[in-house]
Amino acid sequence: MMSNKVDKRVRAPMFQARLGQGLADAGVSQAQLARRIGVDRSTVSQLLTGDTPRLPNGQVVAEAAAALGVSADWLLGLSDRREPAAQLLASALDMPEAPRGNLSKVLMDWHAEAQGYKIRHVPATLPDILKTPNLIRWEYETTLQRDSTSVVALAEDRLAWLRDSRSDYEIAMPLAEVASFVRREGYYKDLPADLRDEQLDWLLQMHDQLFPRIRVFLFDARTVFSAPVTVFGPLLGVVYLGRTYMAFRDTERVQALSAQFDWLVRAAKVGAGDWPDHLLALKGACKPDAGL
Repeated sequence: MMSNKVDKRVRAPMFQARLGQGLADAGVSQAQLARRIGVDRSTVSQLLTGDTPRLPNGQVVAEAAAALGVSADWLLGLSDRREPAAQLLASALDMPEAPRGNLSKVLMDWHAEAQGYKIRHVPATLPDILKTPNLIRWEYETTLQRDSTSVVALAEDRLAWLRDSRSDYEIAMPLAEVASFVRREGYYKDLPADLRDEQLDWLLQMHDQLFPRIRVFLFDARTVFSAPVTVFGPLLGVVYLGRTYMAFRDTERVQALSAQFDWLVRAAKVGAGDWPDHLLALKGACKPDAGL
């Protein structure tokens, strides 16, 4: 979409004002700026104090922007963001480390920042926020051979946050993930049956306590797919890569990740209202006489 054209008589005073603001904020004198951009001091003075402001050539604008640590677009009134493009890109993408069960501060900071917004979540396994402490201990201490203390505390903190926050929480995960858990197959093959039963009862209890603020959808991974991802309202989209998170803050990518999640919800085979009945059916099927 094309931007509205701004008359040069408007753009020039804006450049003059922002150049002065940039000098003041950077603590740079007119003489220092003149030396840095390779012009006479009188040229800088005229740009700043002339009764009839004028726009300099592109080279002067670019050099002035670099000298003051701002973007040329901001100086010219083309953007309200002062940061140069490289800084904008750096702030839009972050890749913090994500050792499993050891990132409570970063996760809780992201959740706190998104207070009041809808949070969309596609977990890597069952969502930690809905796991019993016993399941977490089995997973981290037995499967991953790590101390589970920190991740248990993280899951409890996030559940407490959800109970007290103004945020809605939507979770989408594959049908096969839940089926594998119930049948104790694949990732869950060594899971004791009593821990599985406890977890199923806990999921039903969480639904009774937290629905509709927490909503679970199941999709068929043979027709739709998603990597593990969490979208914190309009603020942040985070893709889980295993040892790191890829966190995006630019609007376009956050919206794209939100659209990806909403596509999973629209394609869900089990909706949030049907989730308890689905769990009850799975629970009934996993009795000893069902061969599970």
